[in-house]
Amino acid sequence: MESKHNHAAPVLNKPVPVRHPGRWISAIIILGFLAVFLQSLVTNRNFRWDIVGTYILDVKVVQGVGWTLLLTVASMVLAIILAILLAFMRQSDNPVFRWSSWVWVWFFRGTPVYTQLVFWGLISVLYPKISAGVPFGPELLSVDTSTIVTATVAAILGLGLNESAYLAEIFRAGLKSVDRGQMEAAEALGMGKTKIMWRIILPQAMRVIVPPTGNETIGMLKTTSLVLAVPFTLDLTFATNTLANRTYLPVPLLIVAAIWYLVITSILMVGQHFIEAYYGKGVDNLSPAAVNPAAAKAAGAGADAQRSMKTDFPEESAR
Repeated sequence: MESKHNHAAPVLNKPVPVRHPGRWISAIIILGFLAVFLQSLVTNRNFRWDIVGTYILDVKVVQGVGWTLLLTVASMVLAIILAILLAFMRQSDNPVFRWSSWVWVWFFRGTPVYTQLVFWGLISVLYPKISAGVPFGPELLSVDTSTIVTATVAAILGLGLNESAYLAEIFRAGLKSVDRGQMEAAEALGMGKTKIMWRIILPQAMRVIVPPTGNETIGMLKTTSLVLAVPFTLDLTFATNTLANRTYLPVPLLIVAAIWYLVITSILMVGQHFIEAYYGKGVDNLSPAAVNPAAAKAAGAGADAQRSMKTDFPEESAR
């Protein structure tokens, strides 16, 4: 017999979204500070944005940007080459190589970069001539140091040698992050040590090496502002300081330098992002790793063979 009252369908619990009042409060506070800051930039006439617009593309400023980029790239290339050599020496079984690498890192990390730049600027005073010949005997070749170690060369040497000590530790950490079992497995396959290092170890270590190396490159870009100690007088910081001393307006010229440094840093950060994504394929879950079709086919055939064996020999599967 049917019930006189229609039974209503059960009412399911209605989910209530989680409230996040802290997010809204923090966003309002940050936007408030940002609005006040932007207002001060627009209304404060002491920033002299007209002077910033006048000198942002000045010939001396653009040339300073070019010299700053040249110093950064040349110093980092020198530092990377030396750092790879020092990292391999630190991993070597030869105790002379290990201790030589350690002393190099200890010295160049332990003294200020400004002091090292001053030293390289005075190298022609300490050693007026660079000569080659028999020790304690006649000279076969002699060249004035100032003709070889110019201000540009001295700046690159000072920055590059100092940076090599920091990069050597970064590279050493990257090499140690790769499990030693992979080198042993490659040696068991008959691969040589050089091939193992370039084909097995380094591609995996790059995932650890690239992020701090990118940070060091950005740091090097700003460290070039210290090359006045050499003295080197063509970089961006010196160019803007010269214009500021000429116009007696330091603030707008500082803004010009800051804008250029921010633009270059932004470009370097974009490049670093793509390099990290390339070496992080299949690990960082940012982009899928490339699959070799032949390897995938072989792996599928192996899996099919294993399933067939389990079907034909159930006792092996149980075991």
